[in-house]
Amino acid sequence: MTFSAQAETLTFEAEVKQILDLMAHSLYSNPEIFLRELISNASDAADKLRYEALSDGALYENDSQLKIWVDFNKDNKTITVRDNGIGMSREQVIDNLGTIAKSGTRAFKEMLDNKKSGGDSNLIGQFGVGFYSTFVVADKVVVRTRHAGTQADQGVLWESDGQGQYTVKNIQHHLRGTEVILHLKKDFEEFLDEFRLRNIITKYSDHIVLPILMKKSQPVSTKEEFKTDKEAMSDSNEIVIPEEEVVNRANALWTLSKNEIKDEEYKELYKHIAHDFEDPLAWTHNKVEGKLEYTSLLYIPAHAPFDLWHREYQRGLKLYVKRVFIMDDADHFMPAYLRFIKGIIDSNDLPLNISREILQSNQTIDKMRSGCIKRVLDLLEKLAADEPETYTKFWQEFGAVLKEGPAEDNLNKDRIAKLLRFASTHNSDESQNISLTDYVSRMKPEQDKIYYLTADTYLNAKNSPLLEVFRKKGIEVLLLSDRVDEWLAAHLNEFSGKKLQSVSKGKLDLEPTENKEEQQQQEEKAATFTDVIKEIKSALGARVKDVRLTHRLVDSPTCVVFDENELSGHMQRLLKATGQQIPESKPILELNPDHPLLLKLQHKPADKIASWADILLSQALLAEGETLANPADFVKQLNDLLMQVN
Repeated sequence: MTFSAQAETLTFEAEVKQILDLMAHSLYSNPEIFLRELISNASDAADKLRYEALSDGALYENDSQLKIWVDFNKDNKTITVRDNGIGMSREQVIDNLGTIAKSGTRAFKEMLDNKKSGGDSNLIGQFGVGFYSTFVVADKVVVRTRHAGTQADQGVLWESDGQGQYTVKNIQHHLRGTEVILHLKKDFEEFLDEFRLRNIITKYSDHIVLPILMKKSQPVSTKEEFKTDKEAMSDSNEIVIPEEEVVNRANALWTLSKNEIKDEEYKELYKHIAHDFEDPLAWTHNKVEGKLEYTSLLYIPAHAPFDLWHREYQRGLKLYVKRVFIMDDADHFMPAYLRFIKGIIDSNDLPLNISREILQSNQTIDKMRSGCIKRVLDLLEKLAADEPETYTKFWQEFGAVLKEGPAEDNLNKDRIAKLLRFASTHNSDESQNISLTDYVSRMKPEQDKIYYLTADTYLNAKNSPLLEVFRKKGIEVLLLSDRVDEWLAAHLNEFSGKKLQSVSKGKLDLEPTENKEEQQQQEEKAATFTDVIKEIKSALGARVKDVRLTHRLVDSPTCVVFDENELSGHMQRLLKATGQQIPESKPILELNPDHPLLLKLQHKPADKIASWADILLSQALLAEGETLANPADFVKQLNDLLMQVN
């Protein structure tokens, strides 16, 4: 098929224009990173070609030696980065270069505007827009590319000045792969220097497995050009090959022993595989030998990506087999609750043609997965024990994800439980720094349960009337306000032999009384409220499951709780917010028999008690975090009752 060479001018979306402007003028404090990004993209293109060629060797086009070339031209003031990887079609060029992080552009701009990150440049990697770092140093970028396996007339030219538009047209292009040409701004002509470029490559890209080639410092001929063998044919049919040399180590860093690798090299490899601009928080590098042989290099990022909670989030490791790249995002090696882990796994036992389908049902994969999970949990336990400040940073970024673990990984439930952190009544703020081990160590001798309260927010939990009796008796309660906490509590039933108990469900029995005289006094007091309870039940009708006295309140007149085996109010709200149909769980209204308001109701006529019933229930629901169905009616009723005060 022959394509028209007519150029097509397209416009970046409005938000993309703004992002390009922000990037070009304020994002990078370190402009040399553009070269790392281009080399990283070239390496990815080679990895993709290797994988595709496993099933179609013709894609190599008789050129299976994959490389990256870097060149510069002082006269033209250009830098060129070229690879012979997978290349792109016209449609792929528009998709990949005409848009920026399609699903996250708006969120990216909001984060830039709000400056919520530790450093603006760190956002680039999260949103997959590293290619556009080129516009920091260049006022024009030209891309020539051809997808592997296509004809020469299906080459594509992409060109943009980063000001809002770009052009695309088909061209004759004999070279497979992608060539990026940067026309440098005057302020960045410092990069037109061989030794500067070599230093940048050594600094950022020494770990790239592909050889990165540059011309030798003293070329044998001033007529040498940066060409392929075919292009270097002279009129006399004499082949002129420019002398080139590899400027990076071009080896698989993870295959070396740990004592051969510097921390900086580990960090740069992470930035390459994770497309991140920030150093990782921690990593673990392990080699397994014996019946099963594989190497894993696993990283914990310093910050959570913006789409960590999105369904389309691409999780998983880079899979290699005998140092040959197989696939990105091999998700079977990491469970969902560790989806933030980035890294590499290189196996000596898997076949080169392994597919994602085979990954789902392979005993070797299952053993490697178990090993990787163990390594990550080992690393987290070490951080928690030896580097508490680092673990606190980890928890702030990924703690809510780790809370999915007890529900997903029953085999490691106990290990994960020890790594969990919570806010509690033991602290004065909302810091999640209380472990279950800490809690158990402070339990009272007669206490046999770990008490917790789930709520929409930390403030709702902290100020809940359900905590009053616990504060009075000095019993600690965990305050759970992450959306995942209800899910966690449903699957983490006990810890260290202590049952986890919600303070908002079921009857409360902190100190079962064995004093007959005290029991008799409570029964006599309850008898005096028989009429009050009867009238409130009658007034509320089907809105509540029951009305009863309680001893869990100290300062508040009422509260609502739910039966032990029913959904809490917080859980009901979460499910409704997702549009799920849930069985109706009616609240139980509990009354404080020692509160002055309830004591006054004992002496009110039936119609007055009924008029207070709705007020008492509405107050309790508001304190629980519920939104009233008719708040205006509640305000009117409250005002009417206030008008009756003498």
